[in-house]
Amino acid sequence: MKKLNVMLLAVAFAISSVASASTKPTKSETNFTSEIKELLENPSFKVEDEIEASVTFTLNDKGEIVVLSVDSDSNMVEGFIKSRLNYQKLEAKPTTGVKFYTMPVRVVAS
Repeated sequence: MKKLNVMLLAVAFAISSVASASTKPTKSETNFTSEIKELLENPSFKVEDEIEASVTFTLNDKGEIVVLSVDSDSNMVEGFIKSRLNYQKLEAKPTTGVKFYTMPVRVVAS
């Protein structure tokens, strides 16, 4: 009986974690993506190869982006992303409470 309770508990955790992971992004989160894409257009440096980065950010009470980290092999891309995004105001309203966003960024050769 004890093993059955443990198995049921494990199944309940598995189902709840899958259900919470499959939530769709809100409309404002989708708008973040398009606004950030516009802010990162036309880099001021020449891109020879495709460069990928992962940007972690949050929004402050004023709706401004606060870049927390940029995970990239290129220091130039890291500086570019931070300078273009940090404290830029977004039109989409921030959600209540502290929320962290991680967004992949790909800089491609033109």
